Amino acid sequence: MQTPDLKGVREAYENLRDVSIVTPLSLNERLSEKLNSRIFFKREDLQKVRSFKIRGAFNKIKSLNLENSQDEKRIICASAGNHAQGVAFSCNRLKIFGTIYMPETTPKQKVERVKMFGGDFIKIVLVGDTFDDAQKEAQKQLSVDSIFIHPFDDKEVIEGQGTVALEILDQIDKHFDYLVIPIGGGGLIAGVISVFKELSPKTKIIGVEAEGAPAMFDSIKQNKIIELKKIDNFVDGVSIKKIGKIPFQICKEHLDDLIIVPEGKICQTILELYNKDGIVVEPAGAIGISALEIYDKDISDKNIGVLICGGNNDITRMAEIKERALLYSKLKHYFIVKFPQRKGALREFVNNVLGENDDITFFEYVKKNNREYTTAIVGIELKFSKDLSDLMKKMKENGFFGEYLNEKPDTLRLLI
Repeated sequence: MQTPDLKGVREAYENLRDVSIVTPLSLNERLSEKLNSRIFFKREDLQKVRSFKIRGAFNKIKSLNLENSQDEKRIICASAGNHAQGVAFSCNRLKIFGTIYMPETTPKQKVERVKMFGGDFIKIVLVGDTFDDAQKEAQKQLSVDSIFIHPFDDKEVIEGQGTVALEILDQIDKHFDYLVIPIGGGGLIAGVISVFKELSPKTKIIGVEAEGAPAMFDSIKQNKIIELKKIDNFVDGVSIKKIGKIPFQICKEHLDDLIIVPEGKICQTILELYNKDGIVVEPAGAIGISALEIYDKDISDKNIGVLICGGNNDITRMAEIKERALLYSKLKHYFIVKFPQRKGALREFVNNVLGENDDITFFEYVKKNNREYTTAIVGIELKFSKDLSDLMKKMKENGFFGEYLNEKPDTLRLLI
């Protein structure tokens, strides 16, 4: 198994000189004050394809030397969206034809951008529900006339991603105490570690995964690569069932810590970045910032870098993002409410149960053949999370309480 090294990363940097841009490394004063540290954002969301993925994809495809070759091989890849954009851009730039497999659940915005970057040089196939489904289908289509560009388990791809680490080291005045890196398949963090272990070994590299897809965490814990049976695909940029062999070996030996972040917390961060900093990020791009805010170690008075890995957020997802953020903050609650079959029951519920700051945001009757009661699914948004206990007490005292659905997320997803 070939492993990435500093020499390869430096060669990749030369390959990318006219392709990727040197993205800003900027101090975020709001978060620095909040966490009593100096927090710097590496803004890969400002990259040409709005993510770091262009680095690894172009470096790999460039290394194949196909642009002037008489051998008309096709490129094949699988991606949740960002790697696809990097491959599409690279195929168009190098005039090589490629087929890109993506999950049917890929946000429309990402699909449209893949089409834009690839032009006539790429074909898109939407298949399956997850990246892993798309990858399995892509690998079925491999032949002697095609080359698979793996998004994270490839030496040249990892070395391309590692160029972001060279930029960071060139942009900072002092060394970072911590560098926080998102983990999906592990290619990015493997590339960063390959550079920092040589050039800044005192910097602690902190990996971050989404709670719904902790493939690296579980693999390191069991000391072998495991495949998750089920994942939450919400943080699509980092939600995979199985990490790469090369990233696993590198992270197992050199990763200093690994933080698991709930999807709801990530949604909170997305909204805060937009409302307070004017930064638009996708869920995977926000995950590193979320991790710092829940990290259980003392990080005060430190220099900390956070890689914002992508900004490909579909505006149509904002309603779901807000909903998940409210549920995580314990400000949004769903109930099955029993209403007596008599006039004025709803008015009584509003007057006797709801507090002055409570707001009904969802209401749907459920038909039941019951003479005494009819039931409804009711969503209530609170101003303060502490008001929940009083709300539930009033519901029970007045005979309206049926079930609390927040404690049954699978049932809630089916009903709402």
